[in-house]
Amino acid sequence: MAAICGIDWADDWHDVRVSDADGGLLAQQRFDHDERGIIALLALLAAHDVELAAIERPDGLIVGRLLAAGVTVLAMHPNQVKAARERFRAAAGKTDTFDSYVLCELARTDRHRFPTLAPSSDETAALRALVRTREDLVAARIRLANQLRAQLDCFWPGARRIFSDIDSPIALAFCERYPSPADARGLGHHRLQAFLDRHAYCGRRPASELLTRLRSAPTAVLGELEIDARRATVLGLVAALRPIVEQISQLTSHIRGAVRAHPDGPIFLSLFRDPKSSLCAAGLLAEIGDNRHRYPTRDSLAADAGMAPVAIESGKRRTAVFRWACDKRLRNHLATLADSTRHWHPWARDVYHRARHRGADHPHAIRILGRAWTRILWRCWQDRTPYDPTQHQALARHLAHQG
Repeated sequence: MAAICGIDWADDWHDVRVSDADGGLLAQQRFDHDERGIIALLALLAAHDVELAAIERPDGLIVGRLLAAGVTVLAMHPNQVKAARERFRAAAGKTDTFDSYVLCELARTDRHRFPTLAPSSDETAALRALVRTREDLVAARIRLANQLRAQLDCFWPGARRIFSDIDSPIALAFCERYPSPADARGLGHHRLQAFLDRHAYCGRRPASELLTRLRSAPTAVLGELEIDARRATVLGLVAALRPIVEQISQLTSHIRGAVRAHPDGPIFLSLFRDPKSSLCAAGLLAEIGDNRHRYPTRDSLAADAGMAPVAIESGKRRTAVFRWACDKRLRNHLATLADSTRHWHPWARDVYHRARHRGADHPHAIRILGRAWTRILWRCWQDRTPYDPTQHQALARHLAHQG
């Protein structure tokens, strides 16, 4: 058996321990997180013929360099390493050197318990970067929009109510032009109509109705200094939201092109009725990847996606509880797939309603339907074949039963 190493990574340096098959120490060293340090780290692993490395992260620069060097990588969750420390600790305390020892010993004695990283293709890695960045920007947009909404509710509720989405381009333009009630004091029907025309407003509401919404909102009684302060916060939040909304739109366009150009794109796009539904399909592809060895069984996919419960047994008591340890992004995408298909897909609607009739609440029923979809998705993914309703036996039985 070749040598094994554990790497405790950090932003500025990495502690590395190399052991032989019997746990004997071959090397213990710290490397800086720069090009010179990483080259030296890889040289050390090559000198000791290291074939397996354990690290507490599934991606990143150091993981990419290890995979490129031909080293098999075990990505361990920090909670797993934390639970194992007491197994190897002789005295109290926690150091980076000790963590590298724990990682190395886990890789040596328990490597069969941890899945190895399955590297994805360049197309999948690019799509994953686009999708995850867009998700992070959407989260930032939601936080800023909530803050803007709260500010307007305090002193300018009319601007909050005039348009349905406060983070829409037309609403942001309105808040930028009229950030306080004093700025909209002379706003009438013709001026509002001119504003809508200038910004190519495509909503269905006429200017008269929008003006009624604006004027019917309650009026706040605040001091001049507070009004000036809140006006400044509105302008600041609008200035922060504008580029984020624009970048989300641009990333959405890139994602739609990337998922359609991906070799596995047709597999995931086939699960949605609307041809424009590309974001969820791209998210599923980005998280599942294109390496078929990553999920050797459909149950492994369901577990990683959080769609399979965890069994708890104690004496005569046996229950199934929610699975917290999973890929949260993948769980969200599968839940979106389940929630969308229950509205139009006959089989999905039946699975969902039967779960509700058994007493499951909406989130639980969505997970039950998501678990059912993972079986279909895994089979299509393994066979590299898009979803075909005519080959879906459960759907055929349901339709035959319905007559």
